Amino acid sequence: MTEHGFPRDSAPTTRLTIAGRSFASRLMLGTGKYRSPEIMAACHRESGAEIITVAVRRVNLGDRHSDSILSHLTGHSYLLLPNTAGCKTVDEAVRTAYLAREAGFSNWIKLEVIGDDKTLFPDNEGLLEATRILAKAGFVVLPYTTDDLINARKLIDAGAAAVMPLGAPIGSGLGIQNQTNLRILREQITSVPLIVDAGVGTASDAAIAMELGFDAVLLNTAVASARDSITMARAMGHAVIAGRLAFEAGRMGRFLYANASSPKDGLSHPTTITPSMLREKEYSLT
Repeated sequence: MTEHGFPRDSAPTTRLTIAGRSFASRLMLGTGKYRSPEIMAACHRESGAEIITVAVRRVNLGDRHSDSILSHLTGHSYLLLPNTAGCKTVDEAVRTAYLAREAGFSNWIKLEVIGDDKTLFPDNEGLLEATRILAKAGFVVLPYTTDDLINARKLIDAGAAAVMPLGAPIGSGLGIQNQTNLRILREQITSVPLIVDAGVGTASDAAIAMELGFDAVLLNTAVASARDSITMARAMGHAVIAGRLAFEAGRMGRFLYANASSPKDGLSHPTTITPSMLREKEYSLT
């Protein structure tokens, strides 16, 4: 076992692969809203997550060792996934991605181009253009998008390495709100991983996303804002594993009426129990 509580050499589910890189964990965690950097770091360890997202515009890239977030991530084997959170234009998002790469992060980027301040829904047109620009520049682009099949296909054509549809608005904790659209996405898109990003509120939400067949779940507020963040991080790690195992196993069908666990065929007929039989078996009637 590792310090995370999950065995690295014998993953409980098949491994997650994005752009040729393999991960044992299918849970991704963020770094915002935690009560302290120490709690954040403990949550990352307990969750078993291997991919940690960092908002580029909220960290001190000039001095990574003094930054309260980055200093607690340095020295670990996490893939640090910078994101363009807060960017509202294509130019802003592209410049932020380049800034992250030049500051020493990898060429991976979680791409956000926000189109509305209240809902934080993505600007799909801007997202598509930014994906195309960054993919051509050699970035591994993971765009945060809506649960729209047509837009997802366009993002893949533009070079996205994965598609990350929201389950509900960012930070809402509402859980998976449109299972129908997500099921359609899962059925129609198989060329790149699908990752539910945003809206997860508790462990059952994460499990549902995985049972739908999604390849991973990215969340932050559900852990950071929980009463006991560290315990919730552990719960999320187990929920993602359980949901994935259930998907791989294949659930039973749904039936309107009862379907007995013990079929009638082959059952023996009940025998009348007499007092003499009980005495012979040293049973008592009282």
